[in-house]
Amino acid sequence: MKKQPAQWLLSAASVGIAGLILTQSYGTAVANTETEGFVQTPEQKTTTRQVAALLDRSHYLNQPLDSDMGSKILSMYIDSLDPNHTLFLQSDVDEFKKKYGSEFGSRLKRGDLSAGVEVFERYRKRSNEYFEMATKMLKTDIDLTGSETIVLDREKLPHFKTKKAQRDYWARQLKFQLMSITLGQEDEKAKEKVFLNNPDITRGQDLARNDERTPSEILLNRLSRQQEQFKRLKDDEIMETVLNTAMLTYDPHSNYYAPVQATELQIQSSLQLEGIGVSIRPDRKNPDYTRIVTLVDGGPAAKTGQIKPNDLIVGIAKDGKTMTDVVGWSTREIVSMIRGKRGTSVTLKLRQPNTPEASARTITVVRDIIEQEESGVTQRVVEIQRPNIDATPKRIGVLEIPSFYLNYRARRNGEEYRSVSIDTEQAIKALNKENIDGLVIDLRNNPGGSLDEVARMLGLFIKSGPLVQIRDNRGNIQVYRDDDGGKQLYDGKIVVITNLASASASEIFAAAIQDYGRGLVVGSTTTGKGSAQIQLDNLALGSATLTQRKFYRITGGSTQNKGVVPDVELVNIYDDATFGERAQKNALPWDTIKTAPYKPEAKFSANTLATLNQQSTIRQQQNPQFVYLSTLNEIRDMDDGKKPINLDINSRRAKMKLIEQSSLAAENKRLIASGERPYGNWNIYQAAMDAKFEERSQMKVNERTELPEDEAFINEAAYLMLSADPKVTISPEEKL
Repeated sequence: MKKQPAQWLLSAASVGIAGLILTQSYGTAVANTETEGFVQTPEQKTTTRQVAALLDRSHYLNQPLDSDMGSKILSMYIDSLDPNHTLFLQSDVDEFKKKYGSEFGSRLKRGDLSAGVEVFERYRKRSNEYFEMATKMLKTDIDLTGSETIVLDREKLPHFKTKKAQRDYWARQLKFQLMSITLGQEDEKAKEKVFLNNPDITRGQDLARNDERTPSEILLNRLSRQQEQFKRLKDDEIMETVLNTAMLTYDPHSNYYAPVQATELQIQSSLQLEGIGVSIRPDRKNPDYTRIVTLVDGGPAAKTGQIKPNDLIVGIAKDGKTMTDVVGWSTREIVSMIRGKRGTSVTLKLRQPNTPEASARTITVVRDIIEQEESGVTQRVVEIQRPNIDATPKRIGVLEIPSFYLNYRARRNGEEYRSVSIDTEQAIKALNKENIDGLVIDLRNNPGGSLDEVARMLGLFIKSGPLVQIRDNRGNIQVYRDDDGGKQLYDGKIVVITNLASASASEIFAAAIQDYGRGLVVGSTTTGKGSAQIQLDNLALGSATLTQRKFYRITGGSTQNKGVVPDVELVNIYDDATFGERAQKNALPWDTIKTAPYKPEAKFSANTLATLNQQSTIRQQQNPQFVYLSTLNEIRDMDDGKKPINLDINSRRAKMKLIEQSSLAAENKRLIASGERPYGNWNIYQAAMDAKFEERSQMKVNERTELPEDEAFINEAAYLMLSADPKVTISPEEKL
């Protein structure tokens, strides 16, 4: 593999360019604004200027941050705070656009966040008005019957013109929430009865919530927690809302991260974090509490011998400071307190569920680096036997690639590091020893990652040639190549599985495999995230990603927006209207550049693909798992938030019962078809699902059995791969 000159997630060249831009300053006169308690620090002003300069001079679009763009950012900011158009009045929107529309961009260039902060404070004010109204209303008796309706999805609808209309909607919204909680409690009580009468279903777990609160009390507690979280918002987080929206107005993948979020970005790209080695989530019985779900073997928490799964976190003392009561805190806030530098300590106050507060214990843990071993590449072998075709089962290797990860920091420091290409190489060597008859590469739900890593990965399967083209904002085109003299670690049959959640580097990989005719691509059309971002860690506060490049297939078409269309379509489990690049605001368009000269290794004829699709469709229509997933898609469309919903609990209960019975029927149909016992009713079904999900959540990834609906995709992909017969000899006129 020829070493490439740039690294698009952490590029020395890109950071150098940014450094030049970040030294510039802008001078623009601005008017005073009204804010509440937010006084910008010098670091916040510098960060704002830095982000504005990046957008003004370095984004792929070459779109200056002028008055028009500033006005678009303001509109996007208002929508990002109030996406459902229920908090800001139309008069608020008109006021801010008139006051700041033409100068919002110039303020950001100057480092002035005051306009954005004023908008945020109005948002806070309107939110508090909602909290106050809700608190008063929930202390009264609310009739959950009647003929009113509500549209839950108001994104395309205008803001309310009057407070009366706004509060009328708020009242109906609260009524809907109470209806939902009431119906949810009915389901929970029915499940608890099942747990009591059928203890075997619980699998030895305590799953009964025994929540005796009224729906109004539950909703009041939720609103109270939200208010408390609002009060704890830090100025850096408010700054993040403004700057991140500015970047998102250019495209969906340019982002600004406040310091606490910047830590998350490093974790996602390196599979490494500095913490204590626990996974947490809100407690099932009382969401005010955060529960420890699992411990990482050999991690700092496990080594204490005193921290157990199911412990409730009631207090945290960070770095020797005073113990802070964290009941009612969000998991994000708790995570930010637990994490810290390696070698420093954090003290937790813990207690087991259903025990008095007095039994709480305090444990001090020294933070260390936690490797996310379970998040990497996994390999296994499955056996597939086609009826009337295969005399004996075929051994098929399965590579599951969760992301194209790379620990940049460790590599840069010359330390031992993990990467997807290293792990994949080891996995292929292991599978080669198993004498496999073909390889399934599963890229479903793979969000992408390092461009260098996807190039190295492709080099393991493709002989040689261009892999992907990258165009920058000046029109310069760079071609990533595999120039290793035709070496292939694996040269057997390949099939790649994608879905709508396969993005970025996943799409580059799938596109190259498809263009070279190296194997089939099956599943669903991919996300369409065909842009490359640089990661900027040299800001005064936090970090940012900035779109500076677009990906193009070696055939010349971009993966942006359009995505990679599979050779054979399998059931799509996602909603195209709400998920993926094509559903995003401000997505970059699809376009083309010149083809990079290359030689396909094989080619699947149109007749071959048509036959494979036809045969696969028949199998999917007969496969209980695919039939089940298709039915769920139909059931999902039964409750459309864009359509008016009747605010009558009896009508809503009937609608929910219809959805429940349809879901139960779909589940039982696949169980019967698979030779398993169906569930007697909805409550037994839900109780059993709760128990299974709880049990799986406490397992390590490699301990969990494959879900049958997931495995159906693996089996069908393998079947298609074995049945495909590419034309290996390419005539000159067929070369692309």
